[in-house]
Amino acid sequence: MSSDSIWVVDDDRSIRWVLTRAFEKVGISVREFESGEDVIDQLDAVTQLPDAIITDVRMPGMDGISFMRTLQGMHSHLPVIVMTAHSDLDSAVNAYEGGAFDYLPKPFDIDAAVELAQRAAAHGRESRQSSARVVPENDNLIGIIGAATAMQDVFRAIGRLSRSHITVLINGESGTGKELIAKALHRHSPRAANPFIALNMAAIPRELMESELFGHERGAFTGAQTQRTGRFEQANGGTLFLDEIESMPIAVQIKLLRVIQERVIERVGGNELIPVDIVVVAASKADLASLSESGEFRADLFYRLNIASLNLPALRQRKEDIQVLFRHFVIQASHKYKTRPSTIYPEQIQQLCRHEWPGNVRELRNVADRFVLGIVGDGFDLQSPICESTGEDFAFEKQMEQYERNVLTEALIESAGNINEV
Repeated sequence: MSSDSIWVVDDDRSIRWVLTRAFEKVGISVREFESGEDVIDQLDAVTQLPDAIITDVRMPGMDGISFMRTLQGMHSHLPVIVMTAHSDLDSAVNAYEGGAFDYLPKPFDIDAAVELAQRAAAHGRESRQSSARVVPENDNLIGIIGAATAMQDVFRAIGRLSRSHITVLINGESGTGKELIAKALHRHSPRAANPFIALNMAAIPRELMESELFGHERGAFTGAQTQRTGRFEQANGGTLFLDEIESMPIAVQIKLLRVIQERVIERVGGNELIPVDIVVVAASKADLASLSESGEFRADLFYRLNIASLNLPALRQRKEDIQVLFRHFVIQASHKYKTRPSTIYPEQIQQLCRHEWPGNVRELRNVADRFVLGIVGDGFDLQSPICESTGEDFAFEKQMEQYERNVLTEALIESAGNINEV
């Protein structure tokens, strides 16, 4: 049996009840609190601190992020797990920037919550003597929606990588939001006040690519009448995002590798080495590992880019996000076109969920625009609920139903099947 000690902070009594019962079953000692203020009041009065704390984000009074930051100032070694029903990038990055050990999106799996709490408690015991960490100021946040497990992994990775200054490779199909992720990495980094320069390699003529990236000196080639600053210099101090990097010619790949390794560039037609301080974020919709094996992409550059990688799921792999994404895009389109948001029927959501979305989130946004404008296209007749209802609600509601079933199951187990005590 474990001797871990966990404090659970949530204004929702049912959540506290479920977690307490689950933790106690594996031998974890639990104390419950309704608010962060209650915990702060108790911290100076107790002789033994908990090994870890689990807190909700949205609570009356002090919110979970503020509470966590207060804790970091008082007891920097104390691991904090953040729970939130609002599973988006803002919550994830706020949690990590506030110093969270990890975060737990609601509805959660009870076994996963227990395992995470045990890991946090073990970490807390091991790091009691660690020095206090510096808590960064809150950045402007970019909202990226995703409750699916794969997107939660992406959010966690952004929280961990954004302050690392290392090269990142983003993999994903067209339309999955690779540039949004690159912007999020930049926005949450110490370079946020400096330039973010985005460049699509497939959109640049090959004969102009070197000049576009590295700049050129006057007279370097026919038509070069003035000196030109390239994208690397423009991004100095910030982030350079290279999309569809698989389209970059081999000759340019060699020069890119040198820049990443040595942090210097040389303009076309020049001989001066110009230092640059940048983070390179690259993205590809192709399998760069396979391309490097076939010689179509330099293997040494691939390994240099692939120090840290983020794999974005296709929309068909995260269908539980379709409803919330679609509603979000409908609201955006309504503002853009100055129309009243249309009612979205369950049958219409079912129709969206049956689609495979080859164009991913970009395609879904286009459908939302057409929906708001009353335009039918691409097989979607969303102006009337033409699909027969299957009796199934959208994925988030199904998750909530499963969560409620878990709560009732736990209650029945605890009461030995006596429903009057549930």
